[in-house]
This record gives sequence, structure tokens and C-alpha cells, in this order.
Amino acid sequence: MLPLDRSIIAHLALFQGLEPQALDSILKDARSVLFAKESIVFEQEADARSFYVLLSGHIRVVRTTPDGRQVIARYISEGEIFGVAAALGRLTYPATAVAAVDCVVLVWPGSVWPDLSSRFPALSAGTFKTVGNRLQETQARVLELATEQVEQRVASAILRLINQTGRKTEAGIEIDFPISRQDIAEMTGTTLHTVSRLLSAWEEKGIIVSGRQRVTVADPHRLVLLAEHRSDR
Repeated sequence: MLPLDRSIIAHLALFQGLEPQALDSILKDARSVLFAKESIVFEQEADARSFYVLLSGHIRVVRTTPDGRQVIARYISEGEIFGVAAALGRLTYPATAVAAVDCVVLVWPGSVWPDLSSRFPALSAGTFKTVGNRLQETQARVLELATEQVEQRVASAILRLINQTGRKTEAGIEIDFPISRQDIAEMTGTTLHTVSRLLSAWEEKGIIVSGRQRVTVADPHRLVLLAEHRSDR
């Protein structure tokens, strides 16, 4: 297998400040893998034998609750590290990772993480910062579910996605990957019927434009008002 070129990671925030020789060393045990849309990268509670960095595409992270319901915990964007169970003190993955679109992923054996994290403190610090941010996000989502109305939760979820992955179009800011109404329901702890009703109402008001697995926010300000439970009149 040919060695990977350091240029594929040199521009990523996770590896900023590392010398070229360090990047070569980090990549020594990595391999590049293509995951087709809707293929599983790893499954919840499977042995954590690898960790990953997403080079292109979007990864959907799904948790299955004890009663069998699926909840979309988050989406992973390009440049992010994920599946580092060791950083959580786990031997298994806490969730399932699914390719939301065709993805290119760097994969390392989990066994090299202790060595890499000790030799390259910047990599370790960046990883733990990412893990900490995700834990804070999870806590915020739990608080949302407990205290906010459904309309607020759905508006907040869409705003998070356009902040994370949005791209400007003539119609507004589009979530830059296919996302269904069922996906949004699973993100917000509600039903497909409720999400469909809300999105249809917002479309009539000119707040969003939706199509087949596409959502574009035409009026972000009014969506912020809905998320904050303030009148847009």
C-alpha cells in the first residue's frame, strides 16, 4: 500500500501546528477508505478497533435507545475526528456511524491511539476538545428535549445544521447534504407527521424551501425567532 500524502490532512484544524515529519508519522498506520452512501462505518456497541477522520462527505451518528428507537445524535463534517472510543474510556462504540453521502474516511487501528496521543499532544488536545464539545452539545440537546416545545426544537436543529454545513444558494442557505423529514424527526425526538406539518407551514410563510431530502433556509432571522420562541410578526 502506497503511503498517504501529508497534504490530505495538513490543512485540517485537527493537525494544525504539526511539522511535516509529524504528519507523515501520524499517517503511517492510516488507510483511506470510501464508504458509499448509507453504508455503515461502525455499529453501536461493536468493539472499537479503529478510529477515523472524515476527509469528505458527512457522517450521520445514530444511537439506538433501550426501547429500540433510533435517535440521530449529530452529523460529522469534513475534517472531524470520530469513533475515538478510547478518548471516552470505552472499549466499544457508543453509537452507529452511517455515511449520509458517499464519504472518504481515514482509518487508523485503535491500537495506535495511545502512542499517537502521547507523542503528539496537539492531536490529543484537539481530539479531547472535540469530544468535550460533543458532550456539551449532547447536554444541550437533553435540555432542549426537556424544556422546549417541538417547534423550537425543530427550528434549533435546522439552524445547527446550516451553521455546521450550510452553503449559500440563490434561494437561501441550504443544508449541504440530503436530509429527510424522518431524519429531522429523529434528531428532535418528535414524529414524522409533526415535522412535515411544521416544515409545510414554514414553507408557506417563506421561511424555508424544502424538496426531496433538501432543506434551504430562506429567512434565517425568522427561524431564529422561532427557535427562541419569539413572535416573527
